[in-house]
Amino acid sequence: MKPTTAVILAAGKSTRMKSDLPKVLHEVCGQPMLSYVIEACRAVGVERLIVVVGHGRELVGEAYAGASDITWVHQAEQHGTGHAVMVCEEALADFAGNVLVIAGDMPLIHSETLQALLEEHARTGNAVTLATSVLDNPHGYGRIARDEQGNLSAIIEHKDCTPEQLEIHEVNPSYYCFDGARLFAALGKLTVGNVQGEYYITDTVAILKREGGGAGAIPAVPQEDALGINSRADLAEVNRIMQDRIQQSWMERGVTVVDPGSTWIEHGTSIGRETVVYPFSFVGAGAVVGESCRLGPFAQVRGGEHVAAGAVVGPAAERKSLVVGEQGVVVSSRKRES
Repeated sequence: MKPTTAVILAAGKSTRMKSDLPKVLHEVCGQPMLSYVIEACRAVGVERLIVVVGHGRELVGEAYAGASDITWVHQAEQHGTGHAVMVCEEALADFAGNVLVIAGDMPLIHSETLQALLEEHARTGNAVTLATSVLDNPHGYGRIARDEQGNLSAIIEHKDCTPEQLEIHEVNPSYYCFDGARLFAALGKLTVGNVQGEYYITDTVAILKREGGGAGAIPAVPQEDALGINSRADLAEVNRIMQDRIQQSWMERGVTVVDPGSTWIEHGTSIGRETVVYPFSFVGAGAVVGESCRLGPFAQVRGGEHVAAGAVVGPAAERKSLVVGEQGVVVSSRKRES
């Protein structure tokens, strides 16, 4: 497989979130949403990440100051997704491998989806390949238009759709893989003849097809993974989905979560087997909990804290544990330690 660089689009403002913090720095289960996208790209072997920043770029750069594989590109003015990739031309000069283009505000991304996209792109030899999603409610997403043979013919942005096109449920959640040697030639032919007056990266599909480069789409993005974040409500929904994933992962590894709905475990924790997490408990990012612990009810293990194997954390740790014989006589007592 060809070498792969990822372009992550992270220049958007937090306008609808009514926040001064750059949108991609808002946290999902204890880490910035951008980190999930970066991790997914690294997991499929991407060795160089080009992150396009705009509003609050200094804050974003500071958050990832130790990342040697990130190149920062400033998009001073936002003129659409196509323009966001255009400003990366110098950073990608002479690069002829695969170029993944991914939105930085989609933390539910799975590395398995990117791997499927890369494999399909390599198999077909297309100039561009998309990973698409089929949604029950496609409102707001660009629609995937296919010809009579089922081949990708175009992507139509929601605002530009006809009533018939709005009935299409296969959508573009913005997972692209381009042939780097052809990408910027296609970007140079973009125009702003659309409702929003912007350069759409989606228009490169029709351009590359017209020039014989080939364009394909694989429906590989699970429905919930297509959810991006544009509002505080979206942020809350994504946090809940991510929390479910985190708890499910720990339960599969031998941790008991008594009541998932009242428990919060952040990303990047370590919890030993046979540990039980009781209701109304919190485990922060970077916390390390040993095996056979009891957390809660109402326990808080803050980020960076270590809990020794077998320990009890929470109000119960402050009480004496009584072991009672058959006649109700106390035969031993011990104070649990946190």
